[in-house]
Amino acid sequence: QVQLVESGGGLVQAGGSLRLSCAASGRTFTKYTMGWFRQAPGKEREFVAAIIWSGIWSGDSTTYADSVKGRFTISRDNAKNTVYLQMNSLKPEDTAVYFCAAQSRPRTIATVDSYDYWGQGTQVTVSS
Repeated sequence: QVQLVESGGGLVQAGGSLRLSCAASGRTFTKYTMGWFRQAPGKEREFVAAIIWSGIWSGDSTTYADSVKGRFTISRDNAKNTVYLQMNSLKPEDTAVYFCAAQSRPRTIATVDSYDYWGQGTQVTVSS
């Protein structure tokens, strides 16, 4: 049974940093796309970042939503089957529940429906 468990959320002041973790179990996702999404109250779930397996010679590539580009960094530790989201220069508009997600086969990167496994989410609140 595949499980994704997020941690690292919390309350932080604007300009601060947080690092989210997503620990996967039940399957190894080294060669699959894993992503982070977020959902603010009253809004749809939106893409934040993804890390994509690009082959044995190229390794991973990453992609980000424009709203977080330059501030957030996604990475993964294959030995721990864990994905991270380092969030710097946080803004109040980053406040949301953040979800980790994984694909079971290569599909569109930034679409919610393209991901087969989801974590329960972790709350990030940025105060002004």
